[in-house]
Amino acid sequence: MKFSPHFERAYILRRYKRFFVDIKLLDGTTLTVHCPNTGSMTNCWAEGNQCWFSRTDKPNRKLPGTLELTETTDGYLCGVNTQHPNNLVVEAIENGVIKELQGYENIYREVKYGTEKSRIDILLTNTEKDCYVEVKNMTFNLGNGHMVFPDAKTTRGVKHLRELTKMVQQGFRSVLVFCVQHSGACTTGLAKNIDPLYVETIKNAIDAGVEVVSYGCSMSPETIKIEKKLPFIL
Repeated sequence: MKFSPHFERAYILRRYKRFFVDIKLLDGTTLTVHCPNTGSMTNCWAEGNQCWFSRTDKPNRKLPGTLELTETTDGYLCGVNTQHPNNLVVEAIENGVIKELQGYENIYREVKYGTEKSRIDILLTNTEKDCYVEVKNMTFNLGNGHMVFPDAKTTRGVKHLRELTKMVQQGFRSVLVFCVQHSGACTTGLAKNIDPLYVETIKNAIDAGVEVVSYGCSMSPETIKIEKKLPFIL
């Protein structure tokens, strides 16, 4: 994904009410922008750290910009916009980067499915077996580059795992893709102390045949793209 215009650099002052971030621009003025991330964003930012944001030209938009990238507490670059991972994964499938998801004829987005009023992020189809792909953004560095999910309890994530499991039981293929937007990522896994129910549910899903893969991104104010597979350690 290439961004034009490029993201602008600023400094984080504070995050509040989950969706609001006050930032200080390079000219010293302050601005409140939208935070497109419902998670805790643990270790993803600190007061005074650098950040990068995009501006909007939509006249009805309440806030003039969106937080995109942050400098983490340990000096790495982190992608906090959870609207990007689906696009990044589709791009990586089309470019042949995600090897596990090749060989499909069609790619569909946000398709209704399952029994719990869900929408699958990506549906891949061919004449043999359709593949249901759920995408999650991973940014929580537990230490030494070991990235984990989730960074907060997620009932929605549990529901998605149940739906993926049901699709496998119906004879389809299901894949959970962790899109790791963190420049220091080396390995991936689960935040076992944050949401034990999610951990239990994903283990049951894997036992049922749901596949889990993790892919890391390169990031800059100009471009974000998926580049390499990362080990997933259960």
